[in-house]
Amino acid sequence: MQIEFSDKTVIVTGAAHGFGRAISLAFAQRGAHVWSCDVLADELAETQQLCRQSGGACEARQVDVSNRAAVFALAGEAAAATGRVDILVNNAGGVLGQVGRPLEEITLEQWSGIFAVNVNAVFFFAQAVAPGMKAAHYGRIVNISSGAGLGISLTGIQAYASAKAAQIGLTRQLAHELGPFGITVNNIAPGFVRSNPTTERQWEAYGPEGQRALVQAIAMRHLGTPEDIAHAVLFFASDYAGWITGQVLSVDGGK
Repeated sequence: MQIEFSDKTVIVTGAAHGFGRAISLAFAQRGAHVWSCDVLADELAETQQLCRQSGGACEARQVDVSNRAAVFALAGEAAAATGRVDILVNNAGGVLGQVGRPLEEITLEQWSGIFAVNVNAVFFFAQAVAPGMKAAHYGRIVNISSGAGLGISLTGIQAYASAKAAQIGLTRQLAHELGPFGITVNNIAPGFVRSNPTTERQWEAYGPEGQRALVQAIAMRHLGTPEDIAHAVLFFASDYAGWITGQVLSVDGGK
């Protein structure tokens, strides 16, 4: 199976490291014009450099994805530069440095902050690219949720599990709304992957026994990589997945 994206314009959010960097690089290596964004400017610049070193085209913009105006500005710039946005990968998200705490201790700001980057941002970007995709009668939207959205969060963070579940619901709803326009909307639910500073801290917090238990609970008996997630994104974004929409693909080594 050969997957190429020549002349396709792709927006990848949360591209400073981890999944977003791997996804940006995978698209750039396959001929896409990639627009990567994140709030972390230095790490985002590294992603851009890696994409260009691989021979790909990549623009990098520092964007707060919870800011609707900033989201629309990026989508508009990308569309103006290349004609339209063909593919959107909503990868930005996470726990914003929070740790698991009792329900009664959670503030409104903590709850709302996680929803802002994991759900609101997905909605804003979909809003921003939908008109162009409808006009082209073509589009691919791939949202990155988490196994936490299908079950519980290993972190114990209530807002994270809830936001990722909400993102999956939004994926299914948008798939039915946008399907008549030739736009697919799908979701990837990764298992635990050591991909960024947050997951590294989580991994260390488990200790040797907890790490062994986590790995033993995986059918494949090993952790995945950011590239494993990127490969699933490439499939959903490709023509091979043209009649697949509203789906959630668990990429977790088997549970």
